[in-house]
Amino acid sequence: MPTGGNFVQSKRTNPSTGSIETSKEELQSVNEELATVNAELQTKVGDLSRANNDMNNLLAGTGIGTIFVGYKLRILRFTPPAAKIVNLIPSDVGRPIAHIVSNLVGYDHLIADTQGVLDTLLPKEVNVQTVDGKRFAMRIQPYRTLENVIEGVVMTFTDITEMVRTAEALRDSVGRFENLFEESPLGIALIDSRTGHIKDVNPMYAKIVGRTREEMLRIDWMSITHPEDVQEDLDNMAMMNARKTSGFQMEKRYLRPDGTIVWVNMTIAPVKTEDQAHPYHLCMVEDITERKRVEDAAQR
Repeated sequence: MPTGGNFVQSKRTNPSTGSIETSKEELQSVNEELATVNAELQTKVGDLSRANNDMNNLLAGTGIGTIFVGYKLRILRFTPPAAKIVNLIPSDVGRPIAHIVSNLVGYDHLIADTQGVLDTLLPKEVNVQTVDGKRFAMRIQPYRTLENVIEGVVMTFTDITEMVRTAEALRDSVGRFENLFEESPLGIALIDSRTGHIKDVNPMYAKIVGRTREEMLRIDWMSITHPEDVQEDLDNMAMMNARKTSGFQMEKRYLRPDGTIVWVNMTIAPVKTEDQAHPYHLCMVEDITERKRVEDAAQR
């Protein structure tokens, strides 16, 4: 043992202590990274939840029934309107659409059309009807991911019941008008008020003036009027156009191609359009030649 000097004790570092300190620092760093990742994950989960809520509200707000079908033709999800159209319940999610008893009437190739869209990637549109009489425009189109991967199809059902009813009512109305136009005992002509050209006539009008319908569509309206009645006709027309009156009535003569004269009682009125203009005139004539002959005979 040395003497006469200060005793100096050497300090030694424990290897295990340094390793623990390093591990603590690494663990703290990992925890911080996990916390950052967790915060980012919570943000993404929130964004996904909001996007999902937005999509659900959008689909519900449009009222369009929508069904998402997977590549194996199994139902992935659907909106409430679609449940009433195709007869779906929550437990149908995951079931093949072939197992669903549909409410659609007269349409039994839903599976074939769906598979055809998957095979060709071409949308399919079909008008269908439910058992309660509602009409829908059904559209089947491929379901594409953001990476443009086909993962199934999307079926949408747009309610067109009122549109179909309106179209049917319009067809019925047009049919009744056409029948009245063709079978009317009065001669009826539709005349372009700006040019005087005849747009259409019914069979009785063509018979009264002694021409065919095809001939009438190629001539001017005034060209069939007796020369002595043209000016009065023009004056009445000018008065009607200037005063925007509801029309006028007069007795006039038509001159047939064979030279014979036909007396008619003519009623003419403007045909109003949505912009309140009068681009057409409706002319209705009644053959009064025999009545005029009797009156002339009585006067003589």
